[in-house]
Amino acid sequence: MSNVRDTYKYWFKVGNLKVHCGSTNNLAIRERQHQNSGRYTTYNGAKFYWKDGHIVQEGNMTTKDAALEWERQNGCNDNWG
Repeated sequence: MSNVRDTYKYWFKVGNLKVHCGSTNNLAIRERQHQNSGRYTTYNGAKFYWKDGHIVQEGNMTTKDAALEWERQNGCNDNWG
């Protein structure tokens, strides 16, 4: 268990719609990865393309363990198969 605060928590949004959340040590790289993923989210019958999305940092930098707990609490990976 590390006490190094080297991890960002984030929401990935398309417009104002939160489509994903997670953690990373580099927000800019992770944002580009999401934008280039080819994914989209359907909400109320409309498609929201991740290429148009952006990352919003959640809180301050934290430890990896704390970030993973935040992901679990927010259901960040519930839709992963």
